[in-house]
Amino acid sequence: MAEPVQTVRSTLGCEDPDPAKGPVDLDSFPGCRAVHIPKDEIAGYEGRLEYWEARTGTAMVLCEPVTTWHEQPSQRLARLTERIAASRGSPIETFGCCDLVRFDESGAREALMQADQVVYLRPLTTPVMEEPAVDVDGAARPDVVLEVDYSTDVRRGKLRLYEAWGFPEVWVDVPDVRSPNRPKSRPSGLTIHVREDGHFREAASSRAFPSWTAEEIHRALNEQPVSRETLDVLRRVGRTLGEAEGTGPDDDPWLAAERAAGRAGMVVAILEARGVPASPELATRLAGLVGVTDAELVGAANACSSAEELLRLLRR
Repeated sequence: MAEPVQTVRSTLGCEDPDPAKGPVDLDSFPGCRAVHIPKDEIAGYEGRLEYWEARTGTAMVLCEPVTTWHEQPSQRLARLTERIAASRGSPIETFGCCDLVRFDESGAREALMQADQVVYLRPLTTPVMEEPAVDVDGAARPDVVLEVDYSTDVRRGKLRLYEAWGFPEVWVDVPDVRSPNRPKSRPSGLTIHVREDGHFREAASSRAFPSWTAEEIHRALNEQPVSRETLDVLRRVGRTLGEAEGTGPDDDPWLAAERAAGRAGMVVAILEARGVPASPELATRLAGLVGVTDAELVGAANACSSAEELLRLLRR
């Protein structure tokens, strides 16, 4: 079982139960400019923004254009979680930049944010795809949100909103590639904020992805290419999640098929080494066998005198 997440109180500088109820503090969204978007236009707005609230129609949009340096960590996270999901043996879903919305009593949008990446650990049991936007007060709140602070600083305002809106875990990554507008006093690195007693606390490792440390996550999001050390970490995290759910790599359709193909290739290699003819179709037929152990495959491959006898032995 994973060790409990060790936390310290985050310094957000505000104890307001919901900062969205007050006036928009422009200084809380560095790297952004204020733009007016009326309530009746926000649902169809296609641009990228940090925050929008309905009372004044104020939207905070990024001053800098979207760059590959900003987008790379969030897209990398989607690929990393696919590898973790394969090791766990059950899917993980990511949705990139989508609207995280608070709705009023009439069902109209009251306030929204856009994250750089959102992660769902159990998408098959979470109603993620039922609506075009995520209702943050509903059942589809993400397990993890990633914010990439390339030219922004979500600690001043946006992080307080995530805390007030009840998000369970937020990662803030400051990329190794430096924006010209980022203060030199702000070093690169990743900070994990986990919810505890209604507030965010900084944690050394993720609660959603047990044992995955902030240092390991930052390295995985920023290194080129993905290192062997990071791949080992992803397997560890995936296996830890799988142990808690009773699943593993063989429950992943892709890895199960790859393993079956590898076992079939092993059997064909044994036959060829023994001088037993093997047709090109044999490997495909072997890969389709279910419930046969590695020991049974190797035993039959060493005992048979023909491919037909091999299949008879394995189908006993």
